[in-house]
Amino acid sequence: MSNNSLRAACLLLILSSSGCATLRTLDAAKPGAPVIYAGSRLDLYALNNGCCAQARFGAEAPTYPGVDLPASALLDTLLLPLSLARELGVNLGISGGL
Repeated sequence: MSNNSLRAACLLLILSSSGCATLRTLDAAKPGAPVIYAGSRLDLYALNNGCCAQARFGAEAPTYPGVDLPASALLDTLLLPLSLARELGVNLGISGGL
């Protein structure tokens, strides 16, 4: 990987992680908010001009949801087992926040 490609990849990672919808929805912990693929759903909601992201997801949508969507989809997929456990009410003894 060339030096310029590495710099571009790092810049893209920093930009997308600063507004990552998945991290925002995990930190929100709003009762009744979607849990499974919540970050991706928030990005899609914003791309479709959803009016009330804060009320629906407990978090504001990222500034550039189209840029954030691939990273959120990847992170939502990695966190899917935990999301499913939470949705099913299984207590894994995990607590905390960002």
